[in-house]
Amino acid sequence: RVAIAAADELRRILREAGCTFFRESPTNQQFVVVENGQMEELAKKVSFGFWEELDETHTVIRFATSWATRPESLAELERLL
Repeated sequence: RVAIAAADELRRILREAGCTFFRESPTNQQFVVVENGQMEELAKKVSFGFWEELDETHTVIRFATSWATRPESLAELERLL
């Protein structure tokens, strides 16, 4: 339940930041398309998984929440985006 609530908050943050979703996911895993430069900058401060290269300049990355996801971590992601 905690992971799903965190995923709802994550989806809100990503949408409000203008992220493009690679696919809609009702689970604790969210897949977004980012420019490669943005991915490199995010990787310095945020944990996410590489999903696939979309084209020469864009990559799909995966964010995942769990029972251990802290609200402070989501707030920091929101600030960074």
